[in-house]
Amino acid sequence: MMASTTHCLKNPRPSWLAWLLALVLCSMAGGAVGAAGAPELKVERIDDGLWLTTALNLELPGVVEDALLKGIPIYFVAEAEVLRERWYWTNRKLSSARRHLRLTHHPLTRRWRVNVTEGDASDSVQGLSLNQNFDSVKDAMAAVQRISHWRIADLADVDPGGRHIVTFRFWLDVTQLPRPLQIGTLGQSDWRISVQSTQALPEEGGR
Repeated sequence: MMASTTHCLKNPRPSWLAWLLALVLCSMAGGAVGAAGAPELKVERIDDGLWLTTALNLELPGVVEDALLKGIPIYFVAEAEVLRERWYWTNRKLSSARRHLRLTHHPLTRRWRVNVTEGDASDSVQGLSLNQNFDSVKDAMAAVQRISHWRIADLADVDPGGRHIVTFRFWLDVTQLPRPLQIGTLGQSDWRISVQSTQALPEEGGR
């Protein structure tokens, strides 16, 4: 009588693709993204420009933080537009500005990095880029959500005597995620991080 034995080989470290698949499956459980509603906007006319300041209040879902801890960068986009109100037609866009924020975690140093780039991600040449390092995800997210003194338009773009509004949007850009993870985020609320706000532009001189 012969007995045969089959040995099971165990990989102590699952592949990156296997982990990605597991993350996709976990994200399908759903969940609410906490946000404190529309952020308050402060728009100022200083010298020859329009400057925007705001502070967001978002919760980073566990599935997103887990992706960061595994070394997957997360991208956010801030966008501001200046529109002139028109009673006879849709509002006319006079100017727009974009800011791209890249949040990453470095497992070896256990530090977090935020990279901020002005301009459109599709531009071959982008504007100013700023890098900051942090000791915790809480501090890094505080930097991501704090927008201070951001130049969103030139005063020359604003029509004198007209009524204007400023719209602001901030969202997690899932199109920058690895393709398998992009598919897994479809219809999942954990990855739908987005806020927006609209405010009338104060008239010149504060009238």
